[in-house]
Amino acid sequence: MKISELETFVVGNPPPHFGGLYWIFVKLTTDSGVEGIGEVYSVPFDPRVVEDMIADVFDRWVVDTDPFRIEQLWRRAYSTGFTQRPDVSMMGILSGIETACWDIIGKECNKPVYELLGGRVHEKLRSYTYLYPNPDDDRQIMSNYSTDPNEKTVYSDPDLAAEVAEKYAAMGFTAIKFDPAGPYTAFDPRQLSLPALEHAEMFVKRLRETVGSRCDLLFGTHGQMAPSSAIRLAKRLEKYDPLWFEEPTPPDNITEMARVARSTSIPVATGERLTTKYEFVRILEAQAASILQLALGRSGGILEGKKIASLAEAHHAQIAPHLYCGPIEAAANIQLCACSPNFLIQESIKTFDGFHAEILKKPIQWQDGYIIPPTEPGIGVELNEDVALANPYNGKSLHLEMLADPYY
Repeated sequence: MKISELETFVVGNPPPHFGGLYWIFVKLTTDSGVEGIGEVYSVPFDPRVVEDMIADVFDRWVVDTDPFRIEQLWRRAYSTGFTQRPDVSMMGILSGIETACWDIIGKECNKPVYELLGGRVHEKLRSYTYLYPNPDDDRQIMSNYSTDPNEKTVYSDPDLAAEVAEKYAAMGFTAIKFDPAGPYTAFDPRQLSLPALEHAEMFVKRLRETVGSRCDLLFGTHGQMAPSSAIRLAKRLEKYDPLWFEEPTPPDNITEMARVARSTSIPVATGERLTTKYEFVRILEAQAASILQLALGRSGGILEGKKIASLAEAHHAQIAPHLYCGPIEAAANIQLCACSPNFLIQESIKTFDGFHAEILKKPIQWQDGYIIPPTEPGIGVELNEDVALANPYNGKSLHLEMLADPYY
C-alpha cells in the first residue's frame, strides 16, 4: 500500500463562525483506494498559501510512501531543511497529514485508532464548551469583545454570561470556559487595570453563584497578561475555585509561566500554541502547568499526541486537548482521549451541532455532557465533501485582521 493522491479543502465556516472563520482539511488516498482525512490547524499564513505548503510537504515526503510508517514520515518532515525544531507551520501541516495516515491505518486494520494505541480506557469523555453567544438573541452580539461600553456580550456582561451558563448546565455540561480578561493583542503581555481585574473577578463570582458546584469554571485567558498581572488576578479568583487558569502568560517564556503556577492554587493549563513533545516536556520539567491542552491539528498529530500524553502521565499531569477549529481535529482528539489514562476533559464546540454536524456524514455523538467515542474504523468520522466544496473560504486570513487591528 502506497499513498498516491492528495486533496485539500479550505472550507469557509458560515456565521456565526464558531470554531474559526475557515477550516483546512487534507484527504490522502492510497493506490488501493483507501482514503484518510486530517485537519491542519490554522498556521500564520493565508490559507491559500497553506494549500501550497501542504502540497510541497506531500510531494517531498508523503507520495509513494507507506501510510503505516508514521515515525519515518514524522522524522523526515520534522528534520527537513536542517531545522529539526518545533516549527509551528510545519507541525500544523504534518499534523493534518499524519492524522489522515492514521485514518487510513485504522480503516485498513478495521479498528478505531484508539484500539491501535493501547486500547480504549474511557467509555465516554467529559466535555466543556465556551460561553458562545446565541445568534437568535438580539442582546448578544457575535463578537466576543467590543470597545463600545453600551454593547453587551457574553464576555462583557456577567449577568448575560450567567444566563447562558445556566442554559449550558441545563443541557448537561459540567464545565464551561470563558475569557473576560479583555481582547488579546499584538502587544501582549500587559498589566491589567484595576477595573479590568474587578470585572474579571465579578464575572467569575456571578458564574459561580449561578452554577454552584454543578459546573467547573475554566478561566480561559490567551496570554494577555504579564506574569505579575496574572498573579494579581489569580489571587482574586482563588476563592471561586476554578478548575484552571489557562495560558495566563504568552507561551514564549516558560520560566515566567512557572512563576505564575507557583504563586496560585489554581491549576495552570496551557498548550494550544505549542508543538511537539520537545516543547511540552519543557512545560512539565519547569512545572509551568499541570494540564496540557495540546491541539492535535498543530502539535504533531495523533502519535505525537500520545507521546505528549505519556510524558504528562509520567509527571502526574493531565491532558485536556484544545479545540477551536473543525470536527476533523475534534475526531482526532477523541481518539487520543479515549486511550489516554490521564485524560481530564475535552473541549467541544457547543454540542457539535450546526455546521460541525453538517460537514460530516455522521455527526460526533454528544450526550448529557459527554462525547461518546465512535466505534467505526480510523478516526471514526467521514467528511461530507459535497458540503465542503459548497462552502469554499474566500475571505482574508483572521491573522491579517488581527495585525491590522491590534484590538480585534
